[in-house]
Amino acid sequence: MTDQPQVAAESNQASQTITIDGVEYQLSELSEEARAQVINLRVTDQEIAKLKQQLAIYQTARAAYARALGEKLPSQQPH
Repeated sequence: MTDQPQVAAESNQASQTITIDGVEYQLSELSEEARAQVINLRVTDQEIAKLKQQLAIYQTARAAYARALGEKLPSQQPH
């Protein structure tokens, strides 16, 4: 088992399952505390995804600013 379990959820109309480190569990069979941790993991994963999107936006903006700066710098003449 790894330090950070890999969690994948599947939902269907009959029951919801979650796969943790390759083992499938019925959510209805987990303890209330375990279900709370599943929710915590899902929320955290969503926040990480949002942060990754924000980082991509900032990296794109930074590259555009760097290009714009390069266009505004005086040309370098060889000595």
